[in-house]
Amino acid sequence: MKFVLFANTDWYLYNFRLSTALRLKADGHEVVMLSPPGAFGARFASHGLRWVTLPMDRASLNPLREAATWWHLARLLRRERPDLLHSFTVKCAIYGALAARVARVPAVVNAVAGMGYVFTSDGAKARALRPLVKLLLRMTLGHRRSLLILQNPDDAAAFSDARLIAPERVRMIRSSGVDTSRFRPADPAATTGGRLRVLLAARLLWEKGIQEFVDAAEHLRAQGRDVEFVLAGTPDPGNPRSATQADAQGWNDAGLVTWLGHVDDMPSLLRTVHVMVLPSYYREGVPKSLIEAAACGLAIITTDLPGCREVVTEHGSDGLRVAPRDALALAQRIGMLDDDRALLERLGRCARQRALSDFDERLVIQRTVDVYGELLSSADRQRQHALRAAKYPPKPLIR
Repeated sequence: MKFVLFANTDWYLYNFRLSTALRLKADGHEVVMLSPPGAFGARFASHGLRWVTLPMDRASLNPLREAATWWHLARLLRRERPDLLHSFTVKCAIYGALAARVARVPAVVNAVAGMGYVFTSDGAKARALRPLVKLLLRMTLGHRRSLLILQNPDDAAAFSDARLIAPERVRMIRSSGVDTSRFRPADPAATTGGRLRVLLAARLLWEKGIQEFVDAAEHLRAQGRDVEFVLAGTPDPGNPRSATQADAQGWNDAGLVTWLGHVDDMPSLLRTVHVMVLPSYYREGVPKSLIEAAACGLAIITTDLPGCREVVTEHGSDGLRVAPRDALALAQRIGMLDDDRALLERLGRCARQRALSDFDERLVIQRTVDVYGELLSSADRQRQHALRAAKYPPKPLIR
């Protein structure tokens, strides 16, 4: 069979869906990775995967440009003739579902990790777009040959309450998974004691709690604490709520954070820090940074909000929770772990166990493949029924 995995960046496909593509390839299927052009796409070839580019600007609102993007996508799918299209993010789900109907793709899986900018921002542009996006989602998600994958029950309730899709068309798969053999704890002797190192790894979006992270660093420095704040990630020019490179460089130059920019080798970085912080008030699916940190046995501090609470299920058990937009409370939580290294280690051990039981990518990939099988078996039954109907048409009634 042939599968097309479609996302709005090659970075997302490479970092979040490469393992799924390799599993499909190992099972003997053909896999095509589809995204706009980018710096990561060329890496697929080294894994034996084909990458096809689409002229798509994920931040564009120009109707003519968007119509051209959809037309290119429909033509591409008609040429590739996949058995199944798996689209990621809201925009790709809408465009992919509409193009798949024109191209007669037998099965479509849509995956939405978090509600995204249009549903979470209070900005004028987001509010103006929201009714249109809701209408398009209602038109595209509920097709009988498609299923929607969501990552947390809060999003499932939100989609259902807004009548965007019938609950029976939704499948829940918590996170995109993590390779727990690659993301593993460091030798305890290497991280026990010494200066506390706290990491935030994310796109530099304000809603990820970037400002609160910087403010917490300032609070603790004013108290005379020797805690290192490490920031890994780059600005996202396609998102109107992104910090700039100048912002990040300014924090670095002021000595508030150590800004690393993009980091390729996250397992190595995670084995050098003690705490992962994500003070997000973004509508997350299940944050990749948190499950990677959990797999590495780090103590986690995050907010009690959708997606984040899928990782830290109970405050004080498998991590610590903090109220959103509260830099002082975040600083207090970090100070608590700086003072209580036994708590730091216990939270890390519990986080690792949770990653092994719930977020191991082998479990996640198998659940995803099961969703594919569910749709493809249905599509196959429909094709067989159509073939039988064509071969044995009903006899006319004799009057």
